[in-house]
Amino acid sequence: MTTVLDHITVVAPTLAAGAKFIRDTLGVELQPGGSHPRMGTHNVLLSLGESTYLEVVAIDPSAPKPSRPRWFGLDTLNPRSPPRLAAWVVGTKDIEASARCCATELGPIEPMTRGANAWLITIPADGGLPFGGAVPALIQWQTQAHPAAALANSGCSLVELEVFHPEPRRVSSVLQCLGLASPPRVHPSASTDTLLVAHIQTPHGLRTLAAA
Repeated sequence: MTTVLDHITVVAPTLAAGAKFIRDTLGVELQPGGSHPRMGTHNVLLSLGESTYLEVVAIDPSAPKPSRPRWFGLDTLNPRSPPRLAAWVVGTKDIEASARCCATELGPIEPMTRGANAWLITIPADGGLPFGGAVPALIQWQTQAHPAAALANSGCSLVELEVFHPEPRRVSSVLQCLGLASPPRVHPSASTDTLLVAHIQTPHGLRTLAAA
């Protein structure tokens, strides 16, 4: 079962803080996204190609608190938390089969919506990030066209994603079982925290996105 990188996720205490982080780092503006009713979150988006995008996601202050933990570890943020590239998501045409092939528990498969878009995605029950974000979530879109196709061309594209983790062999093993078409490079890290680094070609040249 082959999977492909679908999108990368920046978490922030507010959408305004996240959008400023992207503007300062990449020199581009994001586009409106929408709300995720089941998670009590909302996002803004940046095209990275016809089937790849970047999202900034934050707690939606106008939405009711969900009955379960929010995704991407958003409940652990506080107003002073710096925006950071926290997660990545890979697409599959059969999420149940891909999840069964994985040697690591990625979390239950949950139905989600944002406006007219609908999808299935793996989310750990505690709302955390598998391997601290070193391992991706799985997504299966249930809409005919990929949502990235509806975004305006930003002039940005993802050149490379790198993963830094204290147990690189374990991470690489999981990525291998997911059958990633173009897996990121996985590096050893002395820190106990996962670090994701995205190298993005922008209208202003090659920029690096990690944490604020």
